[in-house]
Amino acid sequence: MYKILIVEDQEKIRNELGELLRRYGYEVVIIEEFENVLEDIKKAEAHLILLDINLPVYDGYYICKEIRQTLDTPIIIVTSRDSDMDELMSMNLGADDFVTKPYNTQILLARISVLLKRTYAGYQEVVQFNNFKINFSKGILINDGQEVELTKNEIKILACLTKDKGCIVSREDLVSYLWDSEWFVDDNTLTVNINRLRKKFESIGVENVIQTKRGQGYFIE
Repeated sequence: MYKILIVEDQEKIRNELGELLRRYGYEVVIIEEFENVLEDIKKAEAHLILLDINLPVYDGYYICKEIRQTLDTPIIIVTSRDSDMDELMSMNLGADDFVTKPYNTQILLARISVLLKRTYAGYQEVVQFNNFKINFSKGILINDGQEVELTKNEIKILACLTKDKGCIVSREDLVSYLWDSEWFVDDNTLTVNINRLRKKFESIGVENVIQTKRGQGYFIE
């Protein structure tokens, strides 16, 4: 089940949208207080974010820009602002799509579905190893009744490493797979993601899953 985060200050709209998404099988998280909106967005670890522009405290442009500093979660701007400049600015700040209000609910649902499939396509739903499972559709690691949630980048790293178990995947190939072009990513960014992922394995009692082959890359035993 994909988790969708709604960042919308109008209670009626966010509640109606949340009800719609739940009817279509999505898990929904709704932000209702906006003083700590950036922290709440990161904590939600959603698969997709629906983000309004006209918000209290920080507007959607600022939030979108800040999200893109640390997360590559798909973002759809959903707003009553409908100028070409609004759409262009949203895309330049890292949004993946732009939908104007009032929207056709079926078109919005279709855009959500397309973006999720494009982002997470190719993952097996569940991969079983000797001492743990990866549930790609839910974005969790499981071991002996313990679970820990994965970010989108962590899901993609594991998808890449588990395609051919035991085979080494180079750092360059991982960077290219994660961010489309190695030229736009600091090499240290991959190291940070790998280290966080290792800590998540350790938090559920699984040690030494991701191995480093010096000068070559990473592999899963």
